Amino acid sequence: MAKKNKSALQEKEGVSISETTNKASIAAIKQKRKTKLDSNSLVTSLLNQDITALGRAITLVESKNATHKAQANTILKACLPHANKSVRIGITGVPGVGKSTFIEALGKHLTAKGKRVAVLAIDPSSSITKGSILGDKTRMEALVKDDNAFIRPSASGDSLGGVARKTRETIILCEAAGFDVIIIETVGVGQSETTVHSMVDFFLLLKLAGAGDELQGIKRGIIEMADTIAINKADGNNLKQAKLAQVEFKRALHLYPEKASQWQPKVTLCSALENQGIEDIWNIILDYVSTTTKSKYFQHNRLQQNTFWLIQTVENQLKSNFFSTPKIKKALQEQIQLLKNNKTTPFAAADYLLRIKD
Repeated sequence: MAKKNKSALQEKEGVSISETTNKASIAAIKQKRKTKLDSNSLVTSLLNQDITALGRAITLVESKNATHKAQANTILKACLPHANKSVRIGITGVPGVGKSTFIEALGKHLTAKGKRVAVLAIDPSSSITKGSILGDKTRMEALVKDDNAFIRPSASGDSLGGVARKTRETIILCEAAGFDVIIIETVGVGQSETTVHSMVDFFLLLKLAGAGDELQGIKRGIIEMADTIAINKADGNNLKQAKLAQVEFKRALHLYPEKASQWQPKVTLCSALENQGIEDIWNIILDYVSTTTKSKYFQHNRLQQNTFWLIQTVENQLKSNFFSTPKIKKALQEQIQLLKNNKTTPFAAADYLLRIKD
């Protein structure tokens, strides 16, 4: 009789596939994974509010594969007539302000009212490994289980300011899938705010009290874009500081000129953890939509945003085409080598590359 291998690397006897495992089911699942839906079928399923189809369509939109890009454009064109029927909300704030907790509280509040909510969470990518955690679903445990909610974390990649490259197109897909409210969460205060502001109807800035944040409220930039400032974590021992911060932010807002929308930004308190002030914020958003719709600013703003994204798309495509040209690829490496040898400057090298003809 052969001597048994006592090594820890040796697989133990008796470990096998369970007899209850249905081989036919395994084969069906594997076959389904391999199946590629054509664009028409995918659009039909998406319009019927199939979440799986929506996820597949977003994956195609985010893909850099040339074949996927063509299919994505076909799907987007078919979905466009069914879009533009939602309220788009951008939510930003410094890391630690409680964006995910707030979004979950707002999302649950809306789904309880029968609304369908899509959350597009932009997760920062590492500049070194290029990876992202994509952990927003974990932080929104209750909302992710809600049948009327859809959460899609996307890596920011190399997009300026940390906004996913195809977030704008993803909004169209979500609207076509019948979502009433689209919430976009940014990675934090920075360049991403300008980009997110250019794709939403209402921009909400979350702030903290007692964290040196009051001074930031007086600075231009982010405060000018906000349609409402919500001071989060206004509960317990922090409530008094939150109320003082509310007064300071209200004073700061009077330093700014009237917004193009003629909307006067509000300052409110909330506690996402205690689920307080959430309904007040939703009522403010409804008031904003009603006011700007009557003044026709709502549609005007969306038209301006479409124009902005047309120009951005052209610029991105020109950049992509430029760096994918074989001549440019070769010349770029040559110029980088000259830079290393201190024989040219970045500006002279750029000028040389831009003067290269096909």
